[in-house]
This record gives sequence, C-alpha cells and structure tokens, in this order.
Amino acid sequence: MFQTYIRNWYLRNGRHELPWRQTSDPYHILVSELMLQQTQVERVIPKYMSFIQKFPNFGTLVKAEQAEVMQLWQGLGYNRRAKYLHQCAKQITNKPFPTTLTELEKLPGIGPYTATAICAFAYNQPVTMIETNIRTVFLYHFFPDRSEVKDVELLPLICETLDNDNPREWYWALMDYGSVLKKLTGNHNRRSSNYTKQSKFVGSLRQVRGEIIRLLTRATELTEAELQTKITGNKTHFPEAFLQLQKEGMIRHGKKSANSRLGWHL
Repeated sequence: MFQTYIRNWYLRNGRHELPWRQTSDPYHILVSELMLQQTQVERVIPKYMSFIQKFPNFGTLVKAEQAEVMQLWQGLGYNRRAKYLHQCAKQITNKPFPTTLTELEKLPGIGPYTATAICAFAYNQPVTMIETNIRTVFLYHFFPDRSEVKDVELLPLICETLDNDNPREWYWALMDYGSVLKKLTGNHNRRSSNYTKQSKFVGSLRQVRGEIIRLLTRATELTEAELQTKITGNKTHFPEAFLQLQKEGMIRHGKKSANSRLGWHL
C-alpha cells in the first residue's frame, strides 16, 4: 500500500532532525519556507539557525532595519524573500498570525504553496499541497510512463492519499522521499507540464541583482557609478537590475545617517 510504504520509508530514512521540524511556531515555519525556496537544505540550516537566533519572532524582526535583515540573508540568494519577510512582520505587528489559506495569501510574498505549507506544518491542517518533491513522488508512482502530466491530474491523488490526522508528518515524508527519488532515479519533474528549466545564474540578470545587494551590505553608501564599476557579472544587465531594485524598494537613495554621504543603500 502506497501510504504504508511512504510511512515506513520515512520512519527509517526521514530527516527528523531538521530544526524547523522541531517547532510548530508559524513565524519559524514561514522563515524556513521562504529560505527553502529554490535553495538546498544544507545551505538553509545554518542561515535559519542564525536568523532565528537574531530575530526569534515577528516583534524582534519588525524593529530591525531592512539592511540588517538583508545582511543576515546573504548567501541564500533571491533577496526579495528577505524583504517580503520583513514586510510581513510590519503588516501583522500586534495582530494574530493568519490561520487560513485566504488570509495567509494576503501577506507579502506568500503564494499558494507557502500558504499551504504554513497551514500544514504550523497548524497541522489537512490542506492539499504540491511542490517539486511531492510532485516527483506522484509522477514516479502513478505516472511512470507519461510526460506532460498536469498538476490537476496529481492533485486528486494527493488529496486521496493524504493523512488527515497528521498531514504535517505525511508531507514531511513525501518531501524527503521525493528528494531521495530525484537523486536515485532522475528528475521526474521534467515529465510535468509545469516544468521549466532554471536559467543559468552566472552571467544572468539575477547574478547582477545579487551583487548589487551584496555590495551594499558591505558599504555604508555607494554611488551608481561605483556600484557598476564593482560588478563582476555581466555589466550589460546593470541598468535593468539597478532599476528593478529601485522600483521594488530594495535599494534607496539618500543619506543613511547624519555622518554618511549621499549615495545608494539598502
């Protein structure tokens, strides 16, 4: 039986020690989920531990400057996630953290997957959840010879096999098993109609965005010309990356403090 096999496998092989599996605090779950998006678990663990130690709750995070949050986030990439987390803290200060999918998706940077993950892992709600590792499991077991499989075909199976009494642990099991399946049998997500190959990082616009943020975490202020000179990636991406970061509010112009010069800062 499918469920029995997954449970037994998880009992023997699951990553039970992961720090975000030792808590049901919705803030801690949110931090871990934002960090884990497109980032390997091994890289996330030390960053998660440092972040939770520095900002153990929304109350401490909301008091921090955006630059301080960005500095602690360095090494994870996708810096916009740090900004979203900081915005969430500001939006729900002195309010109860949402407990429903609808309310969670109203928060900055929380899409359908992150909302379902919070409901499952923080509140143990039997929501129907899909992500890359879960998709891998269902493609491997139920659609071994098909390509272009749509998520709408997988979702009824995910719902039907869900452990309604303990969805939290069931999804942990599926994710761990899917992660190992990918290493042993290849990337089955390529057979999903949702699959898109991730573009190369080196030489990309994303690399230049990350460099701008990283440079500004190390300096009080830098002018636009100084930033462009220090970029080691494809400098042709600099104007677009610089403009994007301005529009998103990731970087700001002006004096950061009374003793600093006029320039760009986080």
